[in-house]
Formats: sequence, structure tokens, C-alpha cells
Amino acid sequence: QVQLVESGGGLVQAGGSLRLSCAASGSIASIGVMAWYRQAPGKQRELVARITSGGNTNYGDSVKGRFTISRDNAKKTVHLQMNSLTPEDTAVYVCNAYVLLYRSGSYREYWGQGTQVTVSS
Repeated sequence: QVQLVESGGGLVQAGGSLRLSCAASGSIASIGVMAWYRQAPGKQRELVARITSGGNTNYGDSVKGRFTISRDNAKKTVHLQMNSLTPEDTAVYVCNAYVLLYRSGSYREYWGQGTQVTVSS
């Protein structure tokens, strides 16, 4: 019933920037924490950034100072601004959110399909 759809991925040169977006749709009453994860070949999935419904943020050490997460609760959208990209940022970036559906008493976790980010050297 809930869908998370990412956009904005692509190919960029080292030092460049990309802006990812993730829009939630469905019979949504509320969205709690939203986050971006990534998984690169040969590496474990890692948290990139997360943001609470109130705007508190948390970043993975490898992206601090370069990435910025933000959200628009009215639009049910979360963004990830990625600057100073390096080849080590190459990965599939996946949107994650905890969503409360109408007439539901608890939040459920949802995942997007992911979007590929490739940074060339």
C-alpha cells in the first residue's frame, strides 16, 4: 500500500554533485524516520543519513560534511544532496521510511527499489 520511489541517481564525475529524492505515496497518515542507505559491491549496507519527522539528522562518518539530508513532510519526500562525490560513493542508494497508515496503530518499515549512483574518476 506504501511505495517509496527514488529519483536523481546517475553518473557523475569525481568532485561533482547529485541530488537524490524519495517520494512516499499511499494511504499515509504519518511518516516517522526517513533514511538513505547504500550498498556498494563487496561492502556491507551502510547508513548514509537519516532524519526524524522533527528534522533531527544523523550521518554516516564517511559522508559527514559532504551530504545533507532534508525532508518535506507535506510532500512526503526526503532528499539527499551529495557534494564532493568520490568513486567510493558509488553504490545503490536506497530510501527507507517508517510509515503509519490510516486506521493503523503502528508504524511499518518500507524500502524503495534503489537508485544507482556512479562516480567516475
